Amino acid sequence: MENERPDPRLRCMEQAKMKGKIVLVRVDHNVVKKGVIKDPYRIEATFGTLYGIAEKGGRPIVMTHVGRPRDKKTGNITCAEADSVRPVVQYLERKLPIRIHLQDFPADAERGILHMDDTLQPAIEALKHGRIGMIYLPNSRWFNGEQGTESERDAFARELGRVADLYVNDAFGSYRAHASTWDVARHLPSFAGHLLQKELKNLQSVLEPQRPFAAVIAGAKYDTKIGPLKALYTKVDHLILGGLMYNTFLSAKYGIEIAGVSEADRDLARELVKIDEREKKIVELSHVVESDRTDKKMDGAYRTRNIRDFKAGEKCGYLLDMDPRSLEAPVLRDVILGAKTIFVNAVMGLMPSFFEGSQALYRLIATNRSGRKLFGGGDTLQELKNLCPGIYLKGLDEPETYYFTGGGSVLAAIEQGSPYRLKPVEALLEKTDGTSA
Repeated sequence: MENERPDPRLRCMEQAKMKGKIVLVRVDHNVVKKGVIKDPYRIEATFGTLYGIAEKGGRPIVMTHVGRPRDKKTGNITCAEADSVRPVVQYLERKLPIRIHLQDFPADAERGILHMDDTLQPAIEALKHGRIGMIYLPNSRWFNGEQGTESERDAFARELGRVADLYVNDAFGSYRAHASTWDVARHLPSFAGHLLQKELKNLQSVLEPQRPFAAVIAGAKYDTKIGPLKALYTKVDHLILGGLMYNTFLSAKYGIEIAGVSEADRDLARELVKIDEREKKIVELSHVVESDRTDKKMDGAYRTRNIRDFKAGEKCGYLLDMDPRSLEAPVLRDVILGAKTIFVNAVMGLMPSFFEGSQALYRLIATNRSGRKLFGGGDTLQELKNLCPGIYLKGLDEPETYYFTGGGSVLAAIEQGSPYRLKPVEALLEKTDGTSA
């Protein structure tokens, strides 16, 4: 994979002249939950880009989003400390030999930060003269213009364009077209960071896999994943589902009511059931864990069910995990151990109480010595690290194992048919006439 090149139209940071220039760097450091960093992998994955900018004499202004501070119903933005980038800045200062300035802007109680005012200028001067090594902007989603109206987004993008000379996108996990990932590229010479390039190269193993190709996909929602799931289905030789996605499939196939599965999602899943009756790509997990409650695991309140015992019309409790004995089935072991490419974007059980299924699955996948193993998504990597730390650490050094920083980005690229159709990546391409996209 290291010898493969990204699309030749992609403008890469190696091409940029950075000496003495201010470089706006969009990263995906969205690793803070309730003010605490859960897993620093996505932060450390950007070190190559940050070091590369410093090596070329650039002066970085860094920004990321954290969480979802905008209320979907009201549109109000809450700039709460729980969604602050401060823990990221503190982590970076412990890891990098530089002083970092964390910028603060006044915020409206309902609309967040309305503008980047002139209070940033002293920090920019300090950055230019080497008195500080980096500026870190507030949570990008605290800015009203990040996900605002077209005019609000354009205004914010122009403000970003005025504080920098160049733009580098290193945020593979941020695949939606927001002001800091899409609009800003119209106002600055724009390039792909080292991490983004690396992710795009490794995506080819999913888009053009060595076969047999097996994928393990789980998620808490079905309706938002149906598009990527259908696209992935056409590419795989074998598909294993987990979580609510598997529950929805089981509900539709066996005609049962499962707690937490809506009728609307069950209707959507019937199409997949019908397709699989013909293609037979989905490898079913034979044993699932049924629970009477979701808040915790209590003796007498959960049990293992064999899906062959399901009867049409029956009602089931919450199916919160895969029982590890599912992996004893020869057909399933053959699929995983015989795969030449495995893509995993899956936490099989409701964490933290129902972890046995995920742990057993990760361990079985690790015994595949010949296939290329690609793990995607922050939750997947976090649980792989928590449940199987030895396997996780070994994978960091294995050339045949790769950890994507964004599982949703991989699925979106699969649905689009190419990562270069994702808007933030498309913004970094040269047009066929040689001009900027």
